[in-house]
Amino acid sequence: MILDKETRLRIIEKASKQVGPSVFWSTVIVITSFLPVFLLTGQEGKLFSPLAWTKTFILIVDAIVAITLTPVLISFFLKGKLKEDNVNPINRGMERVYGPLLRWCLKWRKTTIGINVLALLVAIPMLFSLGTEFMPPLNEGSILFMPVTLPDVSNAEAKRILQVQDKIIKSVPEVDQVLGKAGRASTATDNSPISMIETIIMLKPQSEWREGITKQDIVQELDEKLQIPGVVNGWTQPIINRINMLATGIRTDVGVKVYGQNLDSVYAVSEKVKSALETVPGVKDLYVEPITGGKYLEIDINREALGRYGLTVDDVNMTIESALGGASIGNTIEGRERFSINVRLAQEYRNSIERIQRIPLQTGSAGTIPLSSVADIGFTDGPPMINSENAQLRGAVLFNVRDRDVGSTVEEAMERINAEVEGIPEGYYLEWSGQWENQVRATQTLQIIIPLVLVVIFLILYISFKSFKEALLNLITIPFALVGGVFIVYFYGVNLSVAVAVGFIALFGLAIETAMVMVVYLNEAMKELVETKGNSSETITKQDIRDYVFMGAAKRLRPKIMTVSVALFGLIPVLWATGVGTDVMIPIVLPMIGGVFTSSIHILLVTPVVFEMTKEYELKKHGKLEIYDVKH
Repeated sequence: MILDKETRLRIIEKASKQVGPSVFWSTVIVITSFLPVFLLTGQEGKLFSPLAWTKTFILIVDAIVAITLTPVLISFFLKGKLKEDNVNPINRGMERVYGPLLRWCLKWRKTTIGINVLALLVAIPMLFSLGTEFMPPLNEGSILFMPVTLPDVSNAEAKRILQVQDKIIKSVPEVDQVLGKAGRASTATDNSPISMIETIIMLKPQSEWREGITKQDIVQELDEKLQIPGVVNGWTQPIINRINMLATGIRTDVGVKVYGQNLDSVYAVSEKVKSALETVPGVKDLYVEPITGGKYLEIDINREALGRYGLTVDDVNMTIESALGGASIGNTIEGRERFSINVRLAQEYRNSIERIQRIPLQTGSAGTIPLSSVADIGFTDGPPMINSENAQLRGAVLFNVRDRDVGSTVEEAMERINAEVEGIPEGYYLEWSGQWENQVRATQTLQIIIPLVLVVIFLILYISFKSFKEALLNLITIPFALVGGVFIVYFYGVNLSVAVAVGFIALFGLAIETAMVMVVYLNEAMKELVETKGNSSETITKQDIRDYVFMGAAKRLRPKIMTVSVALFGLIPVLWATGVGTDVMIPIVLPMIGGVFTSSIHILLVTPVVFEMTKEYELKKHGKLEIYDVKH
């Protein structure tokens, strides 16, 4: 078929007016559906806000191009001999499958709707049975081993433990390099005690690993080999460990902070919490942050003895400071750098209480006397490190979660603590922190924002169609889109997280976009019916409505399939992606892939059924059909 220029441009203009507004409004809805991502805070906000901004700017440009540039480009390139839709073999094949299927659905309407409702009812318990977590664990390609030993461990023993551990770790074939450290650098920003060891384990490329082994298997194997008496193992990853420590002060996945006014009482409560958590499945690397057990050198000066020798407290303190801590005697300049020169007794003269007792003191009348003559010297117990938050002393029970989701693990742990931990003193209380703290914050934000976004989407649909029924017909697509998303997430073994929630949020817009295209064509078919047979129950039969609904759905199959295919073809390759980052990407795209698939089935088969039933009801009640101006 060859058209003259004027006829061709008129047809292009009519088609653009028909679908242009719906494409524009569906794009606005997709943008609106992403609003919750902008309102996320903390780690999740920093991670997903670039995605939200990128998608929003692309869609804004897309909306403008769809109603301005696209019709112009069509007028330039859509020329020559035009072919009918059924000339295309792919389109013919799809119509041969879709046509009989749609006729069956229109004939057995209650069965069709019942199957969809049944699928929705099955998905609801599956959704609630999914595990929950804050974010999918990102594979950083390395392991951070953080064992904790007794707080009074000596430097020599800590060094020995570190060397033994590094040698055992390096014996695992998948380990490339090992670097361990004990204590902290000369900075106030790192308060690690000598008893806390940090070992970064760099792994070889996965292609060089033993067949069938995973990173979790490597951690399990290392944990079994590194069972050293007096050492509690802890396993995490370098980046997430630093993020946890900076954000929550907890260096494990989850921690129970214990607040109070007395360190001994805080430690007693912490031990009760630890005992309650020991049998909770999924709790690993469980230990209490040391509050007692530190060793301090105590020098108690005898003032009566000082008087007998004619000494002052300041004389003794100055000698102790110079002998043990070191006294500054000057500076050295080396180029542009200046260094202080400190002098103190050599190691062999201060490495035991007996040696310290013999530190000489110079008196005016009695000559040189040992330090023990004027002071009692010995070791005493005390806290290795005092932590405080909100003007209260703080202890912590720390643990990681493996082989189970964080949500159900913490919920069971809470129940166990409430049932077993008794006798908490008045004024003392517990607070859950770590990844659980982030998860609760993100969940509360999403629970508030997502319902508001659905309301906004409904208002946009109402503005677009100027009909409550038409807006509702589009909105009910969302629950059925969730069905496929829930199914694929459930069978893929992925836990509910912020990443999965972002995937479902993106799915809302895609489902509405496809539904709007279908409703536009169905309304166009009803308009043609009214123009052909008039708008009266005397001239229009139920069969007429069915025939035109079938025409509106089946004869415009290609644009609907194209809308779905573009989304699917762009997302499915992510399932085969490998490397760093796929742990977060896959949970995002899974609900979108499954949801687009089921929402497309709903839109192609169920939406025409519901639309037909709506029009039959209008014809029966009002004696005519309500025709909506889909061109705007």
